[in-house]
Amino acid sequence: MSGLSGSNPGPAERLARLRLARTDGVGAVKFGQMMRQFDSAGEALGRLRDVCSEAAARAEMARAEAVGARHVLLGDADYPALLAAMGDAPPVLIARGDLALAARPVVAMVGARNASAAGRGLAREMAQALGAAGWVVVSGMARGVDASAHMGALETGTIGCVAGGVDIAYPPENAGLQDQVAERGLLVSEMPPGTEPQARHFPRRNRLIAGLAQGVVVIEAAAGSGSLITARLAAEASREVMAVPGHPSDPRSRGGNGLIRDGAVLVESAADVLGVLAPFAVVAREPVVRRRELALPLLPAANAAFVPVAGDELVSLLSVSGVAVDEVVRASGLSVSDVQARLSDLEIEGRVVRLAGGRVALAS
Repeated sequence: MSGLSGSNPGPAERLARLRLARTDGVGAVKFGQMMRQFDSAGEALGRLRDVCSEAAARAEMARAEAVGARHVLLGDADYPALLAAMGDAPPVLIARGDLALAARPVVAMVGARNASAAGRGLAREMAQALGAAGWVVVSGMARGVDASAHMGALETGTIGCVAGGVDIAYPPENAGLQDQVAERGLLVSEMPPGTEPQARHFPRRNRLIAGLAQGVVVIEAAAGSGSLITARLAAEASREVMAVPGHPSDPRSRGGNGLIRDGAVLVESAADVLGVLAPFAVVAREPVVRRRELALPLLPAANAAFVPVAGDELVSLLSVSGVAVDEVVRASGLSVSDVQARLSDLEIEGRVVRLAGGRVALAS
C-alpha cells in the first residue's frame, strides 16, 4: 500500500511528511520512493537517522501561516495534478493565494530578463489574450518577460513561481508585483518561508513552472539561459514547447531560435499558442472578461518593467527587428519627450534607425 494513496492525511501524518521532506538527503525522488515503500511518512522517518525535528517542522508551518501561506503536500487532494504527475514532483509546496488556479488550464511564459521593449510588449499582450481565452499564465517572477507576462494576466489569473520563500521578493524591485500576484493570483515555492533565493534554487523554480503547465512559450531567450532549462524540463515531461522567433543577430533570440530548430513549435501570437494547446483546453469555470484598462500599466514605475531608464540603457530595450516607440516609452518609464530626444541622439550617432509605423530598431 502506498503512503500517498487514500484520503488527505491527518495532522500527524502531514507533520511527518514535512519532516521527511526537510530531512537532509531526502530529495524529491527519494521522498517518492519512501512514500511508495512505506505505509506512512512516520514509518519512513523511523528508518532514517538525523531527521528534521518536529519543532523545526512546526516552526516552518507557523512561519507560513504568519505570512498568509500554507503547505500543500504531495498526496493532498488539492496538490496540482499536472505537477504530481512528474517523476520528481516536489514533496512540499508553499502556496500564497488561490490554489484553485493550478487546477485550470495553465500555460507557462518565460524569457529574457533583459528583454527588449518588443519582447515585453508581446509577453504582456499574449498573456492578456491567453487569459481572456481561459488560460492561467505561470511564470517565474523575474525581470523582463516574466514580469510582463504576470502583469498581462493579473486580471484573468496568474501563478508566480519563486526560488526563495514566498515572503521574499526577488528581484527586490518586483516586490509590488509579487504581492499583487499573491493577492490576486497564486504564488508558489518549494522553499520554506524566509529563504533567500540562491543560484542552486532556480532550477527548482524552473521545474515548478514546467510542471504546472500544459505547455511553455519562450520569448527572447539567450543561449544557455534559464528559460531553456524550463523548456527542456517541459519537453521531458511531455508538455508542449513553443518559441517566438527573433532576429538572428540579436543574442536574446538565439535560444528561442535554437528551440525551433530542435523541434519546438514556432508561435507568433496568442492564437498560435491556443491552436497548439487546443487538445488540452477545457471550458473555464466562469466567463473571463478583460477590462479596458488592461491596456495600461498595472503597476507603478517601481516595477521591473517600468524602472526609469537613462542614457545608453535605453538601447537595451531595442532590437534589430524593430519596436513601436510607444512600447519603448512604456518599458523605460521615461516621458515621451525624453525617449524621443534620446532616440534622435542615437539616430544621429548611427546606432538606431527609424522605421515605418512609428517603429525604431537598432542599426544592424
